[in-house]
Amino acid sequence: MEGFSPSLRFFIELTDVKTAVWLQYFYIVILAAIVYKLGFAKKLPLLKNIVIYFCLLIGCLVMLIFSYALPIAEGLAGAAILLIIYKIRLHQTKKQQTEAK
Repeated sequence: MEGFSPSLRFFIELTDVKTAVWLQYFYIVILAAIVYKLGFAKKLPLLKNIVIYFCLLIGCLVMLIFSYALPIAEGLAGAAILLIIYKIRLHQTKKQQTEAK
């Protein structure tokens, strides 16, 4: 149990191991989608978005494997928080610039 990442240990303590792995996967997918949307997403056609999010789901399987021992989910959560703060500050700056004109 000590070799697992903190978020996976948390999910294992809440439920059984199989359910904990699924919860960890969904947690990683949600955080990866948030990070992608806030940091990298551009306006794309629907089909391209579907392909990108499908690839994201596949990539999250790899991250799930790494998340057994590494704090992948925690790193994604930190990245999501930083990007949210950045977007809020960017919005406030743009709003102040438009009011100043």
